[in-house]
Amino acid sequence: MSTARDLMIVALGLEPSRSLERGDLSLALAGAEAYDLLRAEVLELDGDRIVPRPLPELDDRLLDEAASSLVRQVPHETLEDWLWRRGRGLARAYLTALEQEGQVTWERSRWLPFRGGRSVLSDTEARNRAGYRWAADEPVLLTLAAAVGIRDEVTAAEPGITDDAVLTVLAAVHDAVMELEAVRQRKAIEDAAFANVWRGA
Repeated sequence: MSTARDLMIVALGLEPSRSLERGDLSLALAGAEAYDLLRAEVLELDGDRIVPRPLPELDDRLLDEAASSLVRQVPHETLEDWLWRRGRGLARAYLTALEQEGQVTWERSRWLPFRGGRSVLSDTEARNRAGYRWAADEPVLLTLAAAVGIRDEVTAAEPGITDDAVLTVLAAVHDAVMELEAVRQRKAIEDAAFANVWRGA
């Protein structure tokens, strides 16, 4: 199982600390994939650019797709650009994969994370693994979860991350989520101004 799958399972199983935006989660899932590809030595970072390495079998369809999507021509793609490109619709892709594997079912509820019902996680090995990483305060998972509001920001007392490449990935996710929130705010202001014009305000 991958960090992205664990993050998705955590997102479905916990009440977020703030309203959970699907776009934010998709960016964080792409960041989780980048972390797993770094760990598997499928990519390395040259500054802010992703340099692919030979493709192994990763035993995870979505992670294989992520590895195959890496730009192999010079100049290589920036991490920021890859997060936006790979992240497009990624929350839906992971949700669908979990449904197909029997990891998630749906029941009607007032809380509607992605569709007309509440997600119910099945009691599976994948759920137990994600729960174990969460309970163990695994720092990458905690930081990604904090970036999208599943939990509060990581504190100085919690386990730290010392690997520069991993820190670069996590910082890029944080910056992308902040940029997406700024876009939402600008759109809300523009929409409000447009509505005021129509009302004659």
